[in-house]
Amino acid sequence: MANENQYKLRTKFVATRGVEEYRQTIRTWVTAHDIVLEIGCEWGTTSVLIHERCKNLVATDISLDCIKVACRKYPQIRFETLDAFNIKDAMKLGDKFTKIYIDMSGLSSYRALLDVIALVNMYSAVFEPEAIIIKSGSLKNFALNCVAWKKLI
Repeated sequence: MANENQYKLRTKFVATRGVEEYRQTIRTWVTAHDIVLEIGCEWGTTSVLIHERCKNLVATDISLDCIKVACRKYPQIRFETLDAFNIKDAMKLGDKFTKIYIDMSGLSSYRALLDVIALVNMYSAVFEPEAIIIKSGSLKNFALNCVAWKKLI
């Protein structure tokens, strides 16, 4: 049974819909002092925008082909292959990420909502970042319809 001593996540989840919203968050959430993990970088287009604000970036994608292209285009950025659902491999990339950016195909469908929640909870529990910014229409829609109940005194 849950109680007041139960572990509570302190990570903020920022849900965006579409790449434009996702990239707009960089100016607000990323500082020069951050250590950023980017999941789903594809060819590095968003990585460059993050790297302009923060040099301590590890950009990842599951596709080795995408990582090879990104490395050729942006040799100043650290790119690695990663299956985002393999948290043990993610932990090998670093142990203290302050921000995590996630843009993975398939996370916007209604049926993907449970996967999205599991993914952000897993990364927030392991790395305890200040924020996880995720491109997921399903999570944004869910969040917009949530209201946190506050007990009346």
